[in-house]
Amino acid sequence: MALDVLKVLYRYGINLKAMEVEPGLACIKIERKGNINLDFLKEQFLKEKDVISVQEIELLPQEKREKHIQAVLDAAGEGIIAVDREGVITTFNPAAEKILKIKAKDALGKNLAELLAPDLPMLKTIATGEGYDNEEIILNTETTRSHYITSGRPILDEEGHPIGAVASLQDIERVMDLVYSFTRPPMITFDEIIGESEKIKKVKEIARIVAKGNSTVLIRGESGTGKELFARSIHMASPRRDRPFVPVNCAALPDTLLESELFGYEEGAFTGAKKGGKQGLFKYADKGTIFLDEIGELSPHLQVKLLRVLQEGRIRRVGADEEIPVDVRVIAATNRDLEKLMKSGQFRDDLYYRLNVIPIMLPPLRERKDDIPVLTRHFIEKVSHKMNRKVEGISEEALKKLMNYDWPGNIRELSNVIERAINLCDGWIESRHLILREEEFESSMDVGERENHQQKKLKDLVAETEKRAIRETLRKCGSIRQAARALGVSHATIINKMREYGITQGET
Repeated sequence: MALDVLKVLYRYGINLKAMEVEPGLACIKIERKGNINLDFLKEQFLKEKDVISVQEIELLPQEKREKHIQAVLDAAGEGIIAVDREGVITTFNPAAEKILKIKAKDALGKNLAELLAPDLPMLKTIATGEGYDNEEIILNTETTRSHYITSGRPILDEEGHPIGAVASLQDIERVMDLVYSFTRPPMITFDEIIGESEKIKKVKEIARIVAKGNSTVLIRGESGTGKELFARSIHMASPRRDRPFVPVNCAALPDTLLESELFGYEEGAFTGAKKGGKQGLFKYADKGTIFLDEIGELSPHLQVKLLRVLQEGRIRRVGADEEIPVDVRVIAATNRDLEKLMKSGQFRDDLYYRLNVIPIMLPPLRERKDDIPVLTRHFIEKVSHKMNRKVEGISEEALKKLMNYDWPGNIRELSNVIERAINLCDGWIESRHLILREEEFESSMDVGERENHQQKKLKDLVAETEKRAIRETLRKCGSIRQAARALGVSHATIINKMREYGITQGET
């Protein structure tokens, strides 16, 4: 049939541009020069043996398939690149243009190694025939800067030998958005910060105003005053509310581990480093907010790296040569005396002034005792619902007992006291159900100690308790790290407390 069709075209001097033949069907594309009468041409074809019908079509089947494939490539949100066995680019879709910031017309027909980089995993796939998944690539050349995740597969011939490769690219920001959409925790707003006293109202008003900007915020206050609560509320009231909020406790991890968590690391940066490296928390928080709790525990080495982020908006991964730009709002918090740490050389002056752009001081609970009744009712409702226990309320005597206590642990301690009382009570919280820290402390003293204790200031009592707990735990555990684990704090906290109280391991 193909030969019969070609004879007809030759007979009338018609040039053939393309032809596709399959069982029972022949499709041709001709060059329409001069006055070719298509109806006449159809008649000539129908005179041939076994030609049943002749129809005019818009595209050859192969052309139609190519247009369908191109439409899919153009509509894909992922970048798609294909290369032949020599590494020459044969496919480069619009998403790849956007991710790599290179026009398709400038990429097609070019060698991938020369255009981008010679060590791309896609080029290894051509050589080995092995695919790869979710490798992170950072390109920083004279012509382009891009950061993406890529997966690739070989294109094989009939014998299974690689004759090219195809790779998908996803912009790192899109990947992080996807991760955040699945991991986003419930966020706190200012409406959920309970309190009616003038002091807390004033702090909330200041926090609402500063939330609208991008300046660094330093939240200060005693342990348990709700520093993270305020940090989350500031984030949710800011233009960054739809981007990640990343909380980091600077005292919870050893120095080297904290550095790799904050800034990320390159593949092979150290023994045990994950293949492909790791995305740091600063990069994950890009366009969002990072909350650095217990900033006073940060080591001098990490203070320098944090200062660089605040000054230049750039981070350097562990083991990397290049810096990566990040757009992150920093909210820091501490319960320590940073000014005292500056004088002793433990905290950098320049970092302090970079962090202390907008200071927010949270009042301790003993300075806002008017809020104790409303906070108590809130915790009773919240905790009893969580524990599936019915609690009618709290007696006047019990509430008076709460009002007379100084709350060294602040709101966190109040929440714990109420939860403990709900476990002990039977429908109604009485004074006997409230076990306070002061009562626990005094019960361990003899009469003389108790009288002396009552004359001391709260700050001195807390210090005595801390010293006694640290000495006792060090004696039992034998090492600072084990003692820190037993007390539920970082080893850096124990070291600082020992230095503050003049405790040495030998004396324990």
